[in-house]
Formats: sequence, structure tokens, C-alpha cells
Amino acid sequence: MLSGRRLDLLDPTPMDIEIADIAHGLAFVARWNGQTSGDWPYSVAEHSLLVEHIFARQNPGIAARWRLAALLHDAPEYVIGDMISPVKAAIGPDYAELDQRLTAAIHLRFGLPAALPVAIKKAIKAADTVSAWAEAVQIAGFTRDEADRLFGRPPHGLVPDLSIRLRPPVQVRADYTARYQQLLAEIDA
Repeated sequence: MLSGRRLDLLDPTPMDIEIADIAHGLAFVARWNGQTSGDWPYSVAEHSLLVEHIFARQNPGIAARWRLAALLHDAPEYVIGDMISPVKAAIGPDYAELDQRLTAAIHLRFGLPAALPVAIKKAIKAADTVSAWAEAVQIAGFTRDEADRLFGRPPHGLVPDLSIRLRPPVQVRADYTARYQQLLAEIDA
């Protein structure tokens, strides 16, 4: 890692994980295999910021630690990349197991339970699905009908003001790190 840490992907330990490495990696990993409109790829870091925002809107007053979990929901992709769902399914349980081990180490590193409570995990997934719908329609070339069919229609009134932003990775990395710091300050307060 750029931080100088060495991460064993098959046996990750929480102490080998740094937020700077996660922010950097996710800012440079493109979602949708880079098949999006615009001058910049839509990064996993940008997606994670949006998911955390949606999660907070859908769950007013939720604790900062769970908003941090939403921000980190795709954190393993900083080292394993982002794969579209059909590829993950084709790889099978080995991919899911690797993702789970990395997720557990990341969660423990940042003071979260290795496995999130089921209700929190479902709420983050709901926000992730809304984000995927908005991304599909705004930057990935899907019609609303296609996105509705694949992701389900988002809750009424939630999507109109969600704007997908395509920005240079360095800006996204800085915003991801800043959001992490804000959430950490809330947790520690």
C-alpha cells in the first residue's frame, strides 16, 4: 500500500489497514467497468459518498458509526477492485469469502463490528440500490424503465435531487477522507 503497510489479502489484519489507502484506492477504481459518460470515471469512492448520503437521508438520526459503515460498504474494493455482479456470481463463493474477510478486518480497524447487524446491512444495501439506480440513469445509459426493472423503483421523492458527480480522483479522495474524519469526530464526541 502507498502508506507502507503490507496487506495479506488472504489473511488481512486490521492493523494493516489505513483510511488513506482505502480513500486512494477507491478514488481510482471505476464503477460500471468505466462504461459511464463524462470526462472522469465514476469512482467507487464517489459512489460510497453518495451511498452514505442516501443512507443518512433514509435513516434520519442514525448513529455516526452506522453512517461510517455505509461509507465503508465497498471498502474492500480498494484492493480487489470493483466487479460487476455477473462476474462476482461467476467467480462464486471464493470472491464472497475474500470480500467478507477484508470487510471484517476493515470494520474492526475502524471500531465497527466484524459483521454488521442485519438491519443495518439491509439499510445500507437499500441505499446502495438507490445509488445504483441513479447512476444507471444519469451516467450509465439506462432508461428509467430498465433501471426500475434491474434495481427497483427508488422511494418517491428521494432521487430528484441526487446528482451524480464526476470529478478528478484527487478531489474525490480528499472528500472521502474528509467525510471519514467528520464521521470519526462525531463518533468520538
